[in-house]
Amino acid sequence: MKVILLTEVKNKGGEGDVVDVAPGFANNYLLPQGMAVLATKGNLKQLEQRKHNIAAREENRIADANKMKAQLEALTVKVEVRVGEEGVLFGSVTAQMVADAVKAQADLDIDRRRVEIKNAIKSAGEHTVVVSLYRDIKANLALLVGDEATFATPAEEAAEEAVEAEEATEEAADRKSTRLNSSHVT
Repeated sequence: MKVILLTEVKNKGGEGDVVDVAPGFANNYLLPQGMAVLATKGNLKQLEQRKHNIAAREENRIADANKMKAQLEALTVKVEVRVGEEGVLFGSVTAQMVADAVKAQADLDIDRRRVEIKNAIKSAGEHTVVVSLYRDIKANLALLVGDEATFATPAEEAAEEAVEAEEATEEAADRKSTRLNSSHVT
């Protein structure tokens, strides 16, 4: 059955494309959802008149997708999860978690359904996921998965070690003074 797509349909085409689909797919999904109209002579004539507007919108969508691709590929998004022993996660990182982290850290809205996680992310560390932006435009998004300890920078770790060393020195001095005080009492 030939239909004219009014919006982008995954694996079928974009706005203004005339595609041949199964009758059940057209009658039960595309037509009721308003995603397509039948490819009649009248609708094809209207499509020819709207081609210029569709082409302009298509250019804008491609430009926006390329801009977002550049922004996403420049990011390293931190996804905070509970981590067990040896860097193994309790559960796994989901597409919704990735979308929420991008929104929180970069103020970019991405649809969770467009986040493609090839293999389940079940370990702490650096991972890469693919985000489908528009048609063939996909961005590789770098993820840093872990808990607060994973995200600690070397400077923060050095500061924590310095504090711990100072506390250990103070404890040793307290123990020494306690020993000296107890030896004078007897």
